[in-house]
Amino acid sequence: MTQREVEELLRGLAPRVLGTLVRRHGQFDACEDAVQEALLAASVQWPEQGIPAEPAGWLVTVAGRRLTDQWRSEAARRQRELTVSAQPEPDEDLNRHVDDTLKLLFLCCHPELSAPSQVALTLRAVGGLTTAEIASAFFVPEATMAQRISRAKQKIKGKGFPDGPERLPAVLHVLYLIFNEGYNATSGPDLQRVELTAEAVRLTREVRRLVPDDGEVTGLLALMLLTDARRATRTSPDGALVPLEEQDRGRWDQARIEEGVALVSETLATSAPGPYQLQAAIAAIHDEAPSAEETDWPQILVLYKILDRMAPNPMVTLNRAIATAMVHGARAGLELLAALDDDKRIAGHYRLDAVRAHLLDLAGEHEQAREHYRMAAKRTFSIPEREYLLRRSTVGDCGKSQGK
Repeated sequence: MTQREVEELLRGLAPRVLGTLVRRHGQFDACEDAVQEALLAASVQWPEQGIPAEPAGWLVTVAGRRLTDQWRSEAARRQRELTVSAQPEPDEDLNRHVDDTLKLLFLCCHPELSAPSQVALTLRAVGGLTTAEIASAFFVPEATMAQRISRAKQKIKGKGFPDGPERLPAVLHVLYLIFNEGYNATSGPDLQRVELTAEAVRLTREVRRLVPDDGEVTGLLALMLLTDARRATRTSPDGALVPLEEQDRGRWDQARIEEGVALVSETLATSAPGPYQLQAAIAAIHDEAPSAEETDWPQILVLYKILDRMAPNPMVTLNRAIATAMVHGARAGLELLAALDDDKRIAGHYRLDAVRAHLLDLAGEHEQAREHYRMAAKRTFSIPEREYLLRRSTVGDCGKSQGK
């Protein structure tokens, strides 16, 4: 197995192993440090010596030894050893298919934490995102996010694993952000991080198994499936971004589309609509359109208006502006976009420049469009997006439609 394959395997195992250790021992910070040491040891040994028969059990054992060494000199050593001895052996415990990743998810969404801290900590511990990536998702400086995560870890130190309905909104928001980071990576050479989208879908299925009648859980799962159905067509063979209207719809994952449409139809018929259900309905309209030209933009605009009233945020307004332009013309979309210029949450963000460039392009203001495409390219950390935006800013490409 190559070094890259080992790293991908370790990324998937890390939250599960961390969840197991935190469930047994508490001490979130100490467990996280121990897991990081075990991951480092595995990254060095496994490429040369091969993958153990039970890789998760190997990591739990190594990390557990690190904890034992750390705690040996502490006054409470005897009590901790008694606690550990009462737990099942690592391999036996893991073979019972207890998904400690999900338990870790609910722990990170502890009610004593603020909603932003819940999301940030879970993205770090469960999603494996870097502090910089999380800061980008929250539109805050990296140093601010590092402090927030550190304080959150200290606050849940020694807390148990109880779950409850009050944590569900934060859990869903976390899964939504993890999926979005996987579907459209905020930085790096790749447009997508498949391991994150796959993990977000898997965990959302697990949450739905626990609360099958919750409309927003079902809506979020539907949204993920309907969005991820387009994954294979979003990049060309050389990794370049392919906009939505240029994608080969015949290659979209029809099984995911059918499952997603069935889920959103079911939940809208049986529960009051929420933000995730509305977004899933919008995604379903895109996926079911035979072509870009046949997309039902008036219906999409209606749904975005409802969503903007129900859960207003800058990204919803950006998408509503595009839908407005498709129905009422580019100038109408630009007028709506102007309301975001003073919104500190998104002012200076590349997406605002990119959407404004797109609408200026549609309005025939190609020189201004090129300027905003170049500004957007300077502000994104995603290499595929930067190259796409720079390509759009050229004389030959400006004047064509844009989307993702």
